[in-house]
Amino acid sequence: MANTETSLKDCLSSIDGATAAALVDYTSGMALGTIGGGKDFNLEVAAAGNTDVVRSKLRTMELLGLKEEIDDILITLGSQYHLIRPIKGRGGNGLFLYLVLDSARSNLAMARHQLRRIENDLEV
Repeated sequence: MANTETSLKDCLSSIDGATAAALVDYTSGMALGTIGGGKDFNLEVAAAGNTDVVRSKLRTMELLGLKEEIDDILITLGSQYHLIRPIKGRGGNGLFLYLVLDSARSNLAMARHQLRRIENDLEV
């Protein structure tokens, strides 16, 4: 089991094209841990904003009566992929991993696979 800091470092080091990562509490919108980003990309703002995406999707699923779980949410921009993966299992309720990828340097399928592995190893 890996702690938050180790898991986020693993995101940047093991996922090709990863530029930023965060563990976010979508009930409060607070980032519990971040890595990457920088002055041109405020990861705290991005993490807080993406809580609205997760909440909206969960609310829509509830209204539709869908009894499914979100595996991940993908937002594609011109030069980036933003991947949101809700944490499942013990202690992960209300949390998600947020990953920013450079689309020119990443393999989305491999990134999703690696993020799933990191989620499974995460100790919350």
